[in-house]
Amino acid sequence: MHGWTGKLLRIDLQDESVKVEDIPEEILLDYLGGRGLGVKLYYDSVSPEIEPLSEENPLIFAVGPLTGIAPMSGRHAAVSKSPLTGTILDSNSGGEWGKEMKYAGFDAIIVQGKAERPKYIVIRDDEISFESAEHLWGRDVEYVTGKLEGLGSVAAIGPAGEKGVLYAAIMNDLTHALGRGGLGAVMGAKNLKAIVVRGSRKPKVANVEKYKEAMMDMVKLLEASPPVNKGLKVFGTSMLYDIVNYLDVMPTNNFNDVHFDGGEKLSGDYIITHYNIRHEGCWGCPVKCKKKDAKRDIELPEYETIWAFGPNIENGDYEKVVEANLKCNRNGMDTISTGATIAMWRELKGENYLEKVEEVMEHEDLKLGSMRIARKYNAEDKRTDIKGLELPGYDPRGLYGQALSYATSNRGGCHLRAYMVAPEIIGKPKLIHRLNPEGKAGLVVIFQNLNAAIDSLILCKFTAFAMTEVEYAKLLSAVTGVDFRAEDLLRIGERIYNLERLFNVRAGFSGEDDTLPEKIFSGKNALSREIFEEMLKEYYEFREWRNGVPTEEKLRKLGII
Repeated sequence: MHGWTGKLLRIDLQDESVKVEDIPEEILLDYLGGRGLGVKLYYDSVSPEIEPLSEENPLIFAVGPLTGIAPMSGRHAAVSKSPLTGTILDSNSGGEWGKEMKYAGFDAIIVQGKAERPKYIVIRDDEISFESAEHLWGRDVEYVTGKLEGLGSVAAIGPAGEKGVLYAAIMNDLTHALGRGGLGAVMGAKNLKAIVVRGSRKPKVANVEKYKEAMMDMVKLLEASPPVNKGLKVFGTSMLYDIVNYLDVMPTNNFNDVHFDGGEKLSGDYIITHYNIRHEGCWGCPVKCKKKDAKRDIELPEYETIWAFGPNIENGDYEKVVEANLKCNRNGMDTISTGATIAMWRELKGENYLEKVEEVMEHEDLKLGSMRIARKYNAEDKRTDIKGLELPGYDPRGLYGQALSYATSNRGGCHLRAYMVAPEIIGKPKLIHRLNPEGKAGLVVIFQNLNAAIDSLILCKFTAFAMTEVEYAKLLSAVTGVDFRAEDLLRIGERIYNLERLFNVRAGFSGEDDTLPEKIFSGKNALSREIFEEMLKEYYEFREWRNGVPTEEKLRKLGII
């Protein structure tokens, strides 16, 4: 095969066995890789009622046909059932780990069972070994990575994953995160501290000349895109801070306001002016949006982290954000959920954990996330989550398309399922009126389908600031030798989205869960519930769903049943 390896590595921690299996070609053609492949393999493996932290719950890592080949393809996905939300959940991370997994010869790795004592796994091409991690248990990600990186690229959990923090992350290459939804807790429940991988077999390209042509088109489009070339390349994702705040869509004080005064030192312009910036990126990335403080050799936070530990808890001190980000990375915690949970606790109890983030892991309430806190203390009016996953730093009251995307996301409050921020704020592919509900339902469906496909190729989401499904299809066709059209990619994305939804329905979710926090429908700049419900109704019509549930006819059209 070209692009794909066609191989799956099945690892059982219980008896320390490994098995290499062939992945049916039709699955690869229908679901591509990454998110789509992981979702399909997971759906076929388990009952939707499975307990996320049980040893029976598999954790699946997957890469795509473009991983380790195309620019901006140094990514991998992980899929399981989220202990935070109870939904099927994929998380996506950059760095080097995904490329190494692909070069080791695998499109997917399924980890099942539970080790009797803490272990880490080393994968070096066809050689797989199980090593004692008892000397690493309890240690942070920085320590573990330092000890193991000589063996390959390291994906590890910190103490948060060991302690069952429901939003624990899996960190790879030290600063890259499978962040959302608590997959670090799934890994911790298996007594698995780390997976180290190194590969030496680069996958082959089917048509080298067509690939070069498609790749050059991609590079030219990236260079010609202002959000990429003048935004991300210079400022990183902190470029978003000023415009989000200016448009009054900056969630502030646990979503009680939409604008933050006093955050001048949180902006991208301030950061690049006052810090000695070193630009870094994932494997194969010409953009290098990741920024580090070269003087201290530490990572500087992304926009979402700046928001979570800044405006959302009314903090304008950037250095405190930097420190909180480092603590989350070292301990293995999702910065969005950590900050949002701290913000709710601050509103509910008046206590701020900004400067003691590491104590969150030990707190009987905070470690469980904001939804469970709200239920325990009868504080439903203070919730800022959807399906249990805390909302990120774009206020849906001023972004109608993003609001609908949040509500209908299969993994809960996530901005990246459709990323309507692109057309509603950045103007990519074109600027649309953020407060006009007309046409938003159809656009959200298209963007959700496209992003599901991008997550399955896998390419960085930021490529969508420059590329369309036409360029993606051209690149994929050249690499695999299979003729993919633009509409094929959108159809694959639609298939993935519907399969995720079908899993959630069988796990007990319904259209009743496709909603927004009560805060969004009340108070300052409230979103009209009537407008939202009209958009949702139209969305279901576009999806051919009945009350949030895919119809049998739709599932047959997509070849799911």
